[in-house]
Amino acid sequence: MIGPEPSEEMGREGGKSGMTRRTGIFTYENGLLLLLGISFGVAFFDRNAAGILVPFITRDIPLSNTQVGFLGSGLAITWALGAFLIARWSDARGARKPFLLAFLLIFSGCSILAGLATSYPVLLLSRMIMGAVEGPFLPVCLAIMAVESSEHRRGVNAGFMQNFFAALLGQSVAPLVLVPIAEAFGWRAAFFIAGIPGLLCAVAVMFWVREPTRAAQAAVGGEAADANAPRMRVFDMLKVRNIALCSAISVFLVAWMILGWTFLPRFFTEYRGLPAQTMAYLMTTLGVASAVSGFGAPWLSDRIGRKPVMIAFCLAGVITPMAALYFHGSPVVLGVLMFLGWTATGAFPLFMGVIPGETISRRYAATAMGLVVCVGEVIGGFGITSLAGKLADLSSLATPVLLQIGCAALGGVLCLFLVETAPAKVRAVAGQTAAARPA
Repeated sequence: MIGPEPSEEMGREGGKSGMTRRTGIFTYENGLLLLLGISFGVAFFDRNAAGILVPFITRDIPLSNTQVGFLGSGLAITWALGAFLIARWSDARGARKPFLLAFLLIFSGCSILAGLATSYPVLLLSRMIMGAVEGPFLPVCLAIMAVESSEHRRGVNAGFMQNFFAALLGQSVAPLVLVPIAEAFGWRAAFFIAGIPGLLCAVAVMFWVREPTRAAQAAVGGEAADANAPRMRVFDMLKVRNIALCSAISVFLVAWMILGWTFLPRFFTEYRGLPAQTMAYLMTTLGVASAVSGFGAPWLSDRIGRKPVMIAFCLAGVITPMAALYFHGSPVVLGVLMFLGWTATGAFPLFMGVIPGETISRRYAATAMGLVVCVGEVIGGFGITSLAGKLADLSSLATPVLLQIGCAALGGVLCLFLVETAPAKVRAVAGQTAAARPA
């Protein structure tokens, strides 16, 4: 176990598996948060590895921009399908830990397979298999964390695990680690080393993570509270204004993010002619921005509302591609501009989780969130990114960056039509409406 055992005092919160936790830092809850957060960060590290290593891979395996686009979009579509189908399989089985172990072993193996690839089809296959098991990784981790979290920390724990570690390891650390390894030992060695942390996490999960009971999972799910909610199918959800808008926003913001991680490394080194280390520095600033805004945007939205934060942060996303295209000054200043624009990633927890969860009955909230992710990854991550690669071959590497600008702008415009869901704002509006009514 991580931390001390639960006390024998019976708890009132279903998320604690019927037990209360001793207070302090070294608790099972905190240890689990650290382990699962690092594991998801490692998964994101592996997801971004191919994009970062493309300038090195092309020295041995010639790749067109269309093929580079498919490395990102192919993983995106299997990520989406895995998130929806395999996570649903885990729900049906009522099992979490076996799936988590399988995910860690498979995506680590896929990273090693990518390092062994001698042709583009093998490289693409390794990425698509990786996406299929990394897609459901976060939902399964969140399901375990929800059971073991204190009631007042469920939201904070989920945000910390999803945003901080993914940004820190998958976006900030990945370029700083992978580029020097690729330069010193080759891109294959970088893929091999990228697979090792996942294997270590699998060992830690095997020995220290316990399987949540069905009773504890049911207590956290709150099914009884929404037992009388009307049944909804997927198309019924899309008729709900905020769900449809969040799905559309997801298309453009997911495309914006994957276009950046897929094409910016090659754009900087080949189109702009910047050194690989400068590219690594610029890409690292994106990870720092994600870590900061992943907490900053949701925190701000609790105070001033979801809608204004969504509008401002999504529109800020145009700064990153515009700076990449048009700013030719100091790399330090360019890094600052890249950072400012990449704070748009702070909107992701809002349109993928918070707003759908506040819009629809919690009986269907998880399905609605999965729907938003799936639509965004399939249409934006796969469709738009694949199109960008083809257009780049027909024109230049500037085309995907221009598409990034358009995606951020369209996402920001769609935010104008959202219905506010922040509880404080909703209560304030309701109070004003009630006060305005004649007695």
